[in-house]
Amino acid sequence: MVHGLAATQEFYQGLFGWEFQPGPSQFGPYVRALLDGRPVAGIGELAPGLRLPVAWTTFLASDDADATAEQIRCCGGTVAVGPLDSGDEGRMAIASDPLGAVFGVWQARGHLGSEGGGAPGTPVWTELLTPETASVDKFYQTVFGCEGEQLATSDEDYVTLTVRGRPVAGVHGVGQSLPRGRGPHWVTYFEVADPEQAASRVTELGGRVVSGPRATATGDCVQVTDPEGAALTLVRTEH
Repeated sequence: MVHGLAATQEFYQGLFGWEFQPGPSQFGPYVRALLDGRPVAGIGELAPGLRLPVAWTTFLASDDADATAEQIRCCGGTVAVGPLDSGDEGRMAIASDPLGAVFGVWQARGHLGSEGGGAPGTPVWTELLTPETASVDKFYQTVFGCEGEQLATSDEDYVTLTVRGRPVAGVHGVGQSLPRGRGPHWVTYFEVADPEQAASRVTELGGRVVSGPRATATGDCVQVTDPEGAALTLVRTEH
């Protein structure tokens, strides 16, 4: 969700080569980002005067958005929006976990979600930054029926959420190292062929490099923000 839809499209087209087509408009101006004709992300425009943080929102799949919303409430989270229909595309809600990290819930109908397949310019990982994992990883396991695997080979406080043995997201306990002015939040990782070149391109297009490139367990990463301040991580994973 951004304030300037046209300028944001220009930035991501220049960075990832995305093209755009109109999406469901009942919530205001909205476009779906495509790469090689396949949907990879969505960008909506905030209503004038609405001063909400500009950010990428992680949506987690659900077979029943209404039942998931009720489970969120029962487990100490908050449902801020919905559940409500997004045309014939699906049913969605916006919620937060017990520590305040915002995420979406998506019950797919006509639109499944990102279909990027891990190519450069597509989202390849999503990770929750939170003070510690113990109080929230069980929340996500209970609400979404996934499992959690504690990272055994490191001193880091890190849990990988899995579905039928497949890693789908990470929960990273970072203590007091959360960025200043930000509470717990989800971060989206986008694949790039060369993190250093991508970081230079971000700067050329009006964004900002926050840190990196550096080697991580996920791959070579660089943390950046787009011109409106939305944080994202660019990564070259090991395929």
